[in-house]
Amino acid sequence: MNLKLKLPIPEFLQSWWHRSQTTFFELISPLQDWRLGSRLLSTKFLGGLLVLLLATLPFLENSQTGVMGGAVAIAWLMLWLSDRRDGQEQATPIWTPIHTPLLTYWAIALVATLLSPVRVAALDGMVKLTIYMLAFVSLSRLMRLGWRSLLVGTYLVTALVVIAYAVQQWYLGAPELATWTDVTSETAGTTRVYSFLGNPNLLAGYLMPALPMGAIAAIYWRSWSMKVLSAIVAVLGAFCITQTQSRGGLMGLAAESFVIVLLLVYWWGKRLPTWTLPTVFGSTAGAIALGTILVPTLRKRVGSIFGTEDSSNAFRVNVWAAVLNMVKAKPILGIGPGNKAFNQIYPQYQRSGYSALGAYSVPLELTVETGIIGLICYGWLIFTIFSQGWIALNRLRSDREATGLWIIAAIATLVGMMIHGLVDTVWYRPQVQLLWWLAIALISSFYIAPPE
Repeated sequence: MNLKLKLPIPEFLQSWWHRSQTTFFELISPLQDWRLGSRLLSTKFLGGLLVLLLATLPFLENSQTGVMGGAVAIAWLMLWLSDRRDGQEQATPIWTPIHTPLLTYWAIALVATLLSPVRVAALDGMVKLTIYMLAFVSLSRLMRLGWRSLLVGTYLVTALVVIAYAVQQWYLGAPELATWTDVTSETAGTTRVYSFLGNPNLLAGYLMPALPMGAIAAIYWRSWSMKVLSAIVAVLGAFCITQTQSRGGLMGLAAESFVIVLLLVYWWGKRLPTWTLPTVFGSTAGAIALGTILVPTLRKRVGSIFGTEDSSNAFRVNVWAAVLNMVKAKPILGIGPGNKAFNQIYPQYQRSGYSALGAYSVPLELTVETGIIGLICYGWLIFTIFSQGWIALNRLRSDREATGLWIIAAIATLVGMMIHGLVDTVWYRPQVQLLWWLAIALISSFYIAPPE
């Protein structure tokens, strides 16, 4: 026997709730009236801001990108507040299972900010985190309304410009702007391309979505000109990642290559022979291994991943040791979000000669910023993203909906970025962070609410 206990809600709480709703609707009523005749309060305006944001990511300073991200956040907020009279967009679900851990992590980061020993610095990081998350809900909303290909296409066209300059640097050479290579190693003097982003590791992070999204776009889009463009971005994007000599980028590229091949074989599995999966898996592994062996600079760079003989590896190990001491000092909620909070606390724990602007590992950075609670919550978010992606992929696969191919691109992109993030923190830079949320928005845009 199932017993359901219904507790009566006190009358004063009911009356307070109704009064607050009435007051809220009265406050936003002018905004709703303004939207009826305003072009600023429209989906097209928000979409135009997002397209402009993605198109200028590699070329603007971080502060300029932050201003544009703030404009996107304000546009989304005003659009959301004025949604109640728009029947078409009101019917579009904006809350998905991904939003629950996302909002929970935001709340944890807020508490960590309030309790931070460097509260003002942490507030700066909290503002950036909020802008990124509002950019995600904006991207998710627009993708649900048919902007999926346009937003992905904007990234691919912009990436092609970045790739063209990187190829020029590879061919003609490029001056080193920082000590990216250990001068005592075998790879000293090797050209590491960086294009417009000014840092090889950052370029690798920015181009991480190029292979998955370019390959899927080449399959999905019908226009042959766009197919060719997408294929060029996929191939040359992967090539440029190898020429950044970023070890984290190389690991991410290998991981996303496996994922996209395996998921494509799974997608077409019903029409392929049973031996396809092991053959493709072995061929992909063999191609990666063969390329690593035959290209001397790549072989040496990959070999330097292991051990601490390379000064870069030794540097990271010493930074990680100091960051672990920071975590031990504030293990529950951390020091608060953002690089400014990290820069003020880290000198108290750093080892002599090992100054750093970040933890050089995303999981460590999450832990030091929002503590073990924040790390667990972000793990919940990652699990929810992949589980929702898998559910939507199987649904669209069974329905033979080709749009499900975008989920494959998103999952592969996220895997590549996560592997790269194990040994670097360029993931926190807006040029990479916004692409992270673009991939998550691709997954969340396919969510269908279960019938009530």
